[in-house]
Amino acid sequence: MSLGRLHVLTDARGGPPALDAVAAALAAGAPVVQVRAKGCTDREIYEFARAVLSLCRSAGATCLVDDRVDIALAVGADGTHLGAGDLPLSAARRVAGPGHLLGGTAREPGLARQLVAEGADYLGVGPAFPTTTKTGLPGALGPAGIAAVAGAVDVPVIAIGGVTAARVPGLLAAGAHGVAVVGAVSAATDPAAATRELLAALR
Repeated sequence: MSLGRLHVLTDARGGPPALDAVAAALAAGAPVVQVRAKGCTDREIYEFARAVLSLCRSAGATCLVDDRVDIALAVGADGTHLGAGDLPLSAARRVAGPGHLLGGTAREPGLARQLVAEGADYLGVGPAFPTTTKTGLPGALGPAGIAAVAGAVDVPVIAIGGVTAARVPGLLAAGAHGVAVVGAVSAATDPAAATRELLAALR
């Protein structure tokens, strides 16, 4: 499966408005939606992921689930993105099998190479720029940090953290395959317009 260049992350705590933002982003051409669900029960995550997957299927888009390979497999999502504190990637690959997209999170080339060896299909790398979406993050890598990771592996690198349409060209020049956004789409007054602007920058 080819990996789209724009990953729109959404939080299950947003309830119906979050689904509205997903629908708008998909209608505007978003190729990948990642379900993030911090502070939700398993049932809430499951129901939200099912709803997002249904929207993605109708739009022909890829659906990923953040952190939870069990939820991703339970709803039939296309893949799972794993962070440093989640199930080890090699273990997730054993559980999910070869057909399930697995993403890992890396900030430096050594870990990036290790995750690819364990079965990562792509890597999320960041924060590329300072961001307020998530607390407790390490310092921003900047395009040079993205380039160091992208140059070390042969899988797609998705830059995340503080991404705007204006910053996309610099990230692509650094070797990123694409970008992942949270607030840039889900918190936008017009998620569809924000999606179109990002897609135009990625072309």
